[in-house]
Amino acid sequence: MSDLSHATDEEMRRAVVRKVARRLIPLMGLMYFVNYLDRTNIGFAKLTMSEDLGLTEAMFGLASGLFFIGYLLFEVPSNLALHKFGARIWMARILVTWGAVASAMAFVPTPGWLYGLRVLLGIAEAGFFPGMILYLTYWLPRADRVRMTGYFLLAIPISSVVGAPLSTTLMQVMDGVMGFAGWRWMFFLQGLPAIVLAGFAIAFLTDRPKDAKWLSEHERTWLQNRLDTEARDTASTHHWPLKSSLTNPRIIGLGLIYFGTTYGLYALSFFLPTIVRGFSQMFGRSYSLIETGLIVAVPYAIAAVVMVWWAHHSDHTKERVWHVAGPLLLAAVSVPVALMLQSPFLVMVAVTLTAIGIFCALPVFWYLPTNFLTGASAAGGIALINTLGNASGFAAPYATGLIKDATGGFGVAMWVVGGFLAMAAILALVLGAAPKPKAPAQPDDVTARMETP
Repeated sequence: MSDLSHATDEEMRRAVVRKVARRLIPLMGLMYFVNYLDRTNIGFAKLTMSEDLGLTEAMFGLASGLFFIGYLLFEVPSNLALHKFGARIWMARILVTWGAVASAMAFVPTPGWLYGLRVLLGIAEAGFFPGMILYLTYWLPRADRVRMTGYFLLAIPISSVVGAPLSTTLMQVMDGVMGFAGWRWMFFLQGLPAIVLAGFAIAFLTDRPKDAKWLSEHERTWLQNRLDTEARDTASTHHWPLKSSLTNPRIIGLGLIYFGTTYGLYALSFFLPTIVRGFSQMFGRSYSLIETGLIVAVPYAIAAVVMVWWAHHSDHTKERVWHVAGPLLLAAVSVPVALMLQSPFLVMVAVTLTAIGIFCALPVFWYLPTNFLTGASAAGGIALINTLGNASGFAAPYATGLIKDATGGFGVAMWVVGGFLAMAAILALVLGAAPKPKAPAQPDDVTARMETP
């Protein structure tokens, strides 16, 4: 182990953050990869499941969106539980329960059972994503947070880059094995890795830097002191008690920005496979299940590369607002134009621009709430933002399905998606121009001590 006892503060930061990233980010990314795949693989299952279960577009949209009902109800309590009990135990609990429910979806006999298990899946998974965002604040100095959050959020596009062809291949290859449809095998097999990862969470996640035996004593002390100093600076400038953070207009505004962003994300995630399969009617081009999965993967692969560069650029320039609003404006313009184009290639170019815009905005966005919330207020505030934002997870697929049934195509639905993305971009600019809020006066020092980790 290299001796850092005489290193400068900047050398210490780079060395310690590099070691933290190598230890935590790959496992966290893998967990989120499995998490996001289990949440959205219903979009691929739809290609054959809808006929087996008799689902209309609206019924499929409802099944997709019902996940978020349970998810939203238990989001804030779950994040507060992580803050109280620690990431190792709470993440393992989430992994086991969501993996079991995800696999159980293989056995649904009717739409009603599908609806019920989607609600249970949301309850089981509640708190995972905001918990991971909160967990990163326990380990990363502010200067490195956007960049490392970008690496963690790579799991979203990668889950489609890898998950799209994986899901469709499983559906095609396993169809009829032991009398089960391919989509049932896909659900069953893709739920199992979450249960296995629970053991890795127990073994490799560490709750706080002071507990990290894999850091030297000097590294542990430096990192904990750096994080404590940043937390005190944030708290002294604008300390928000938990109750106040949950009613803070800026938190509500950030939740609405996230709503618009994820409206676009979930509309793409749940319906892009269907849009690609629809090329047979639009352009006379038909594709197999595996070919559909490979085509769907392309926009996400390109977006993943650009997202990493964009997060680095934001940390380098220290600019955040336009790094959120600019990509969202790109997505807002490109998504409604996509289905107006006259070839599959041009449609996918526009969809790729939409994916780039959405994914570039995400890691920079999550810097904003952690810039003025700490401790329990951060746990509650981040969870509330995620809760408000993920309400779009119900609204986007259900509304998209309803509009598709009513109009016979996805054109109008994509204009709605563009409208929500534009709303998010405008709100980001408005909040960026507004002065930072002042924290409410504290009745006594006891409250502040209770809220600070």
